[in-house]
Amino acid sequence: MNFTEWFIFFLVIQVLHFLGTWKLYVKAGRKAWEAAIPIYNGIILMQIINRPKWWVILLFIPVVNLLMFPVIWIETIRTFGFYKKLDSLLVILTLGLYIFYINYTTDAEYNAERSLKPRSEFGEWVSSITFAIIAATLVHTYFMQPFTIPTSSLEKSLLVGDYLFVSKFHYGARVPSTVIALPMVHDSIPLTKSPSYLKKPQLPYTRLPGLQNIKNNDIVCFNWPADTLATMWGDTSGKFTYKPVDKKTNYVKRSVGIAGDSLELRDGYVYINGKKNELPDRAKIQFYYTYEAKSTIDSNTFPEFLIKKERTGVYRILSEYWNNSKVQEAIKQNGNLSKISSDSLYTEVAGGINPEFARRLKMESVSNKININLTEDEAILLKKQPQTVSVKKLNFGADNSIFPHIESNQWSQDNFGPIYIPKAGATVKLDAATLPYYKQIIKNYENNDLAIVGDAIFINGEKADSYTFKQDYYWLMGDNRHNSLDARYWGYVPFDHVLGKPVLIWWSWDANAASFGEKLKSIRWNRIFSTVGGDGAPVSYRYLVFGLIALYIGYSVFKGKKKATKK
Repeated sequence: MNFTEWFIFFLVIQVLHFLGTWKLYVKAGRKAWEAAIPIYNGIILMQIINRPKWWVILLFIPVVNLLMFPVIWIETIRTFGFYKKLDSLLVILTLGLYIFYINYTTDAEYNAERSLKPRSEFGEWVSSITFAIIAATLVHTYFMQPFTIPTSSLEKSLLVGDYLFVSKFHYGARVPSTVIALPMVHDSIPLTKSPSYLKKPQLPYTRLPGLQNIKNNDIVCFNWPADTLATMWGDTSGKFTYKPVDKKTNYVKRSVGIAGDSLELRDGYVYINGKKNELPDRAKIQFYYTYEAKSTIDSNTFPEFLIKKERTGVYRILSEYWNNSKVQEAIKQNGNLSKISSDSLYTEVAGGINPEFARRLKMESVSNKININLTEDEAILLKKQPQTVSVKKLNFGADNSIFPHIESNQWSQDNFGPIYIPKAGATVKLDAATLPYYKQIIKNYENNDLAIVGDAIFINGEKADSYTFKQDYYWLMGDNRHNSLDARYWGYVPFDHVLGKPVLIWWSWDANAASFGEKLKSIRWNRIFSTVGGDGAPVSYRYLVFGLIALYIGYSVFKGKKKATKK
């Protein structure tokens, strides 16, 4: 729905409100016309039901208003004497239309002095829970959202098992386009695969003003653009289904390139406008290296600092088992195996693996050569080990899955570009050579009708040899360069897909630990209540936060005892 359609919808709602309540307004001593004036009618209704006028604001905030409307309906009918549970149930099930019945067919009497206190302990509990959910939804949607790190693509800066607070206001809170959805739930209902939202109606994209723009190397939380775009991958199977932007999968990556930059990748390192990108000191790039030792590698000879880092065994997977489709499926379900280069089937098993699972796959101890995911500092340290013969960084070859999926480019995850990152208002030339870079933007991100007839390009029915971008785009990548699904595969991220900026780690433990007890033992106390950005080693403010919580609890207990003494 565009803004015009939404305005018409808004007017229809106002007409329904007038038709369903004007008699009630009159019974409350107001004028009938006051029920017909948009916004003003809401303010008068708050006076009638004896509720704060600022509640009207909540009725116009998407998602939050889904919770507020039932509250207003119930408050309205109770103000006119309908207190029964059945009445409350009916007004909710009929989406407020039960008020028509009260307005036209009953002798409802206005009770201006009715008690606003719930009539039972259960009612008080429901009221408290409802407004707690409303407040949490408001904060979650427009100010700060909790988020967890599920993958190691930003390892060192953010770890698997970090729980973050993502600020919505740094880049400007995005007003939800999906207006009918469960509060504080993303794309599916917990414990089920059922969608938590309705695809229609949809609000046009709107964003509140932000405090800052996205800068180079900012860590950004966003909705994954490739989540539902089958054509991005050349897939015509139909396995991808449409999702609204705000319900696409949440991702977090580093914005190595921003709108207007020219970006290139050389041997895995990013160059912006011809200059090598300098990452913050907390960021540590990782690559896969082939490690060759003087003797067989096992848990006794594997470098101790790496065993501590990986918490893992080291295995060789026999090729006849590795190529078996059932084995591959079992690997996906039971363990996340690191990438294996073309010259070797040797690998370490990231995150640990069940020994029985390894036995069933007939994994064996490796001989003297494996691939290991390392930072540059770790690679230097490994080279100095007495058992080491060589440590060579892998450099992956041409891969057609690399954006924009042009085989003749011969681009790889380590070497590609230069590529221009579109900026709002900038114009680029369009022809057969440049169209693959901007096709998804024109058609899917900026919602134009795109057609190609021979060598001619038509946009919205008109022949075009250029295109002007409507919004900014970003190039988002992981620091774990050989273990990150990022912009190298799916291209640009539009600004309307940006969710927010991670600002605080409020909890951290090893999410891959085998049991809850093991997870408790793995709590990373030095990361709890530490900031995501900044220079130097992260500083934990947990003692300050825990101290403030303890003071608040102590004050609450003291206040409660003092109140009880007065009684």
